[in-house]
Amino acid sequence: MAYSNIPLIASGILYTDTDLVGTAIAVKASSAVLYEAELDNTANAAASYFKAYNTAVGSVTVGTTVPDMVVMVPASVKITLVLPSGVTFGTALTVCATTAGGTAGSTGPTSDFAVKLVYV
Repeated sequence: MAYSNIPLIASGILYTDTDLVGTAIAVKASSAVLYEAELDNTANAAASYFKAYNTAVGSVTVGTTVPDMVVMVPASVKITLVLPSGVTFGTALTVCATTAGGTAGSTGPTSDFAVKLVYV
């Protein structure tokens, strides 16, 4: 797993992770507005689920904590979500990827699940 935060023009940040897993990852430890998400599930033969939490990473138990956003990405597909008005995460932005939707499930995808997130 490799991830990075890269400053963008107009104070935006590009977060990348080449292999998001079933463990909570802190994208931003304070308030964030998410504007775009590229979710790449092309390496997996089954659907994967991107989950985002408006909760600090230390307070997220994947499989128990209710996510604020869940996006199903079909097998062998890459999708891009553009959120023109943004989605506000007032406390923090914490993410993970699992093989089960909803709250349940903490198993990460079998193969790499890459993400690119644009936020401020």
